[in-house]
Amino acid sequence: MIGALGLTAAIFVRPPPAPGKAPAGGSQVSVITPPLPAPEKAPPSPAPAPLVPGGGRIEAPPELPGRGILVFVIDDAGNNLKDLEAFLRFPGPLTLAVLPGLANSAEAARRIRAAGKELILHQPMEAVGGQDPGPGAVYTGMSREEIRAAVKRNLDEIGPVAGMNNHQGSKITVNAEVMETVLALCREEGIYFLDSRTTADTVVPVVAERMEIAIGERDVFLDNIPERASMIRYVEDGVERAEQRGSAVMIGHVWSSELIDVLETLYPDLIARGYSLSTLSRLLMEKSQ
Repeated sequence: MIGALGLTAAIFVRPPPAPGKAPAGGSQVSVITPPLPAPEKAPPSPAPAPLVPGGGRIEAPPELPGRGILVFVIDDAGNNLKDLEAFLRFPGPLTLAVLPGLANSAEAARRIRAAGKELILHQPMEAVGGQDPGPGAVYTGMSREEIRAAVKRNLDEIGPVAGMNNHQGSKITVNAEVMETVLALCREEGIYFLDSRTTADTVVPVVAERMEIAIGERDVFLDNIPERASMIRYVEDGVERAEQRGSAVMIGHVWSSELIDVLETLYPDLIARGYSLSTLSRLLMEKSQ
């Protein structure tokens, strides 16, 4: 019925026939049309991965099995390229530290980046025993400007890098004033500092806390004794620390011919036991969340 003020529709529903009787007008088929499904919503776009210091991006840390994170840092790259190649083929994450001012320093850094491994500067620093730390070193007699200039030259040669750690340095890492200069430069450059803890008297953690800078700290040296059985034992020491504390940072050296074989042998077992290998930048990002 159409009225003057609009459209009125009436729907009449025929009552169902009495039991045993066919409906009038022949057989009828009732068709029930299901409601249309709600339109699918597109999944939200993933947030962009965070920037790696020195360029590029890394994915957010994966969900961990819960037994701990293991970080392997390999020092002293740059002396030659032959020793480095085996570490570049390692299937898991590694952080590789390159010494500056050597014949193969820049090429070693380039190959590490090309292999997708994490690259850091292995910054030479003065030692208590008077050993020669090598080119580009930081000494206690330097002014603040000289320290900054030396480290920046090294970063220009090796970079972009994710961080730096100390090569030797037992006389520098006990000096709060020098370490304030080094850590301030790290903050300016957007890179982390790893304290290799070459002396038990290091003041780096105290200075970093005062400056509100997150740092990494070495837990285990892997190859002080250059024997396979000893290296395996030290890896297990790191594994125990990771299970107790959540993570462990272990340092070895690129010239250690047994070390890469040990790591390749242990790697599948460590993963099967529920440990996660990571880089130091990922570990620090995980801890900061």
